[in-house]
Amino acid sequence: FADPRSASPTSRAEMEVHILEALDDNYMYLIVDAASREAAVVDPAEAEKAVAAASRHNATLTTVLCTHHHWDHAGGNDAMKALVPGIEVVGGERDAIQGKTRDVRDDETLRIGALTVRCILTPCHTAGHISYMVTAPGATPAVFTGDVLFVCGCGRFFEGGPADMHRSLSKLGALPPETLVYVG
Repeated sequence: FADPRSASPTSRAEMEVHILEALDDNYMYLIVDAASREAAVVDPAEAEKAVAAASRHNATLTTVLCTHHHWDHAGGNDAMKALVPGIEVVGGERDAIQGKTRDVRDDETLRIGALTVRCILTPCHTAGHISYMVTAPGATPAVFTGDVLFVCGCGRFFEGGPADMHRSLSKLGALPPETLVYVG
């Protein structure tokens, strides 16, 4: 697991991950393609903080990667759209996510500069919960799990049961062992 208490960025070849604290007990993540400076933000509950972080790191925000519809993850999406006109807000097709402009499906891929983002359907916390696996040539892969995982365990079962969580955790457990895990 990546240590979410760390305020310093994690840099891996072509990818930077900046950990941003949100609300009183959540995290947002700024993912930057080092070459193009194109960036995505994961779960920007506090849009102003996310935009300020992108500015500090000389990054251009193009995408919101929303893991699920709960307000403490998606509650800043409309503000992000107001602060960054044209930003794409993606999320699971089974989740009614605030401000979503595009549905994503299991195993669909997106691009953030030279970074590849693979969408992994990980339902249970919510029916359409998506985790995002980010890779780049020569970089250590990273997965952003939202609330399917926490530092001390899995998320609550709001819209699924034990079998759903088992399938979701099995998908995440099958990722390459060197994958850095950024939790909700």
